[in-house]
Amino acid sequence: MNLRFKVEGMSCAACSAAVERAVSKIDGVESAQVNLLAKLLTAEFDESKTDSEAIINAVTKAGFKASLIEDKKEEEANSKEEKQTVQPAVTEKYTPVKTRLAVSIPLLVILMYITMGHMAGLPVPQFLHGTQNAVQFAFAQFLLTLPILYVNRKFFFGGFSSLIRRAPNMDTLVAVGASASMIYGIVSIFMIGYGLGNGRADIAQKYASNLYFESAAMILTLVTVGKFLEERSKNKTNSAVEKLIDLSPKTATVIRAGKEITVKAEEIAVGDTVVIRPGEKIPVDGIITEGNSSVDQSALTGESMPVEKNEGDTVMSASVNLEGAFNMKATKVGKNTTLAQIIELVENAGATKAPAARLADKIAGVFVPIVMSISLITFIAWMIAGQSLEFALSCAICVLVISCPCALGLATPVAITVSAGKCASNGILVKSAQALETLGKADVYVLDKTGTVTTGKPAVTDVTAYGMEREELLQLAASLESKSEHLLAKAICNSYSGETSNTIGFKYILGKGVSAIINGKKAIGGNAALMNENGIDISAAEDAASTAAKQGKTPVYFAFAKKLAGLICVADEIKPTSIEAVKALKSRGSQVVLLTGDNDITAQAIGKTLDVDRTVSEVLPAQKSEQIKLLQQQGKTVVMVGDGINDSPALAQADVGIAIGGGTDIAIESADIVLMKSELTDVVKANTFSRKTMRNIKQNLFWAFFYNIIGIPIAAGLLFIPFGITLSPMIGAAAMSLSSVFVVTNALRLYKMKDK
Repeated sequence: MNLRFKVEGMSCAACSAAVERAVSKIDGVESAQVNLLAKLLTAEFDESKTDSEAIINAVTKAGFKASLIEDKKEEEANSKEEKQTVQPAVTEKYTPVKTRLAVSIPLLVILMYITMGHMAGLPVPQFLHGTQNAVQFAFAQFLLTLPILYVNRKFFFGGFSSLIRRAPNMDTLVAVGASASMIYGIVSIFMIGYGLGNGRADIAQKYASNLYFESAAMILTLVTVGKFLEERSKNKTNSAVEKLIDLSPKTATVIRAGKEITVKAEEIAVGDTVVIRPGEKIPVDGIITEGNSSVDQSALTGESMPVEKNEGDTVMSASVNLEGAFNMKATKVGKNTTLAQIIELVENAGATKAPAARLADKIAGVFVPIVMSISLITFIAWMIAGQSLEFALSCAICVLVISCPCALGLATPVAITVSAGKCASNGILVKSAQALETLGKADVYVLDKTGTVTTGKPAVTDVTAYGMEREELLQLAASLESKSEHLLAKAICNSYSGETSNTIGFKYILGKGVSAIINGKKAIGGNAALMNENGIDISAAEDAASTAAKQGKTPVYFAFAKKLAGLICVADEIKPTSIEAVKALKSRGSQVVLLTGDNDITAQAIGKTLDVDRTVSEVLPAQKSEQIKLLQQQGKTVVMVGDGINDSPALAQADVGIAIGGGTDIAIESADIVLMKSELTDVVKANTFSRKTMRNIKQNLFWAFFYNIIGIPIAAGLLFIPFGITLSPMIGAAAMSLSSVFVVTNALRLYKMKDK
């Protein structure tokens, strides 16, 4: 079973790592992935060994709050509410981020004016001047800092509780740094009092000039500002999904008991007749039963041109009816509609992790303890080196507050979420981050023929009868193929408008054809292999079949009562965009293979037209999968593109399976990526998005690692001995806040990525 949970209280990658560790330890849990960006936990587990309650309890023991996501609409409403308040995922008992900033910033400005105003020549109240007023000077800073500490108390409660549970996080770093500053400041007040009371003005002066209250206030305020900006940026990453959600109309007109009534969209039931007028959005998936129109499907498929729809055609939810009015029968409602499934796929993709994130995840799990150890070593080292307590403490605190586990945790999920949304808006549905990463580095693209590189709507071109009239052959063929779902079968059935005969014992033979009993005699239709297996002499039709195959047509033999009845040739035209797509994939250094169950002559003719590197023909579904395995055994990363039931094993076997949107449900279920428009050029587009997304992720990871690798040593005082350069805790806090904002902002650039 696979369930998703909303997790509250996470602030950085260390938090998400702690949740993953806690859930992964449960017996029966196969995998646990946390998306820090969406605050989601996706757990796959054996329901015979554990359940959702055990997972929630494990998260709670880890110090966070989890709830099972059951109601999609409630989840969307909560998500929108969170975005409107623009606050991090914190428990409600804490002060909202906007209030924290409203209190912290003005008080910090006053505090900085008192402590540093005289350096800039600004007038400062006389009672705060001089050594004799050092107590007032220190106590004023203390009083101004206290409200800032209170409104930002979440850092202390969350940070120290995580430390007690031995799972320290970013809040721990902030809490320890700010607490050290405050404790030192309070001790300084006592030392100032001691110095003044004992006539030691030098002691009072020393401690009055190094109070560190402003450092504590600045650390808390700047980190909060950073979280605020980070949350605002992160909220933008889900805009593509929000736009899709907003596409769905709130109400619809249905016909019940012979009357038109207005109902909420979620109240529409399967089988309802829905009335769609010009300009209205289609609320659910369905089939047009009366009328016709042109429909704008661009929001779902990325198609720029409207699509003509007539009686019997399917229409998708969230499409816009442009011209005529029509009635439709609802076939998919609620979470089963195309729109709902697209939204779920995009969100699921964002909740998964790309392999590139594994290193960051491993480091995040031990990041905070390492940083705290470095901070302690820094303090001890400078004290041993003979530096002052103030200097050693300043360096130690700066190490704590400059470190940023947030940047590590956000580097991958923000890019994946933005990219998945961008792909969805172009009619490319990505199911996982791993698929998105792998696609861009594929060595081989294996393409199915029918419905993938061809139109998928073949038509009968030649009919040659043997021993019976032409119409008799067509009747026999249509009767035999009437129960088959194969595209060639449909073309043959469409070529005959007369009455068909009843069939008994219909049997579909994978990769070969069909058979049935008609009028008490066995009838079979399919390829030469099927005829040979049944002892049918097809020599009379072999020349015609060979000629047709060389022209790219598919010959289908028919036999009745153990004798050859005729040959029907069907042609399936190559899509114009297929040639363009193959050329583009080859230009990017990938090998392109055409893999089909069709006869070799036909396959080779189409392969030559497409200019593929290799054509493999006459393969059964299981053999298609074996062909993929052979390529993988050669060390190749393989992408399979297909649309039919017989493609599903190969789609599942490939490193990335891509299903053409017009394909069967089982093919789409087996695939990692679904193309809504059924155009092969979208494979090229997906490849482009993959490459640009991975480049963005690598940039984010580089920045996150580079920032910490460079920032922590400098904060520890690495440059002090050779150059006399040190960082104050205030600068460290500002740098930490900006680092995560930078990573998120860089990911947002993917919204503007082009498909070329």
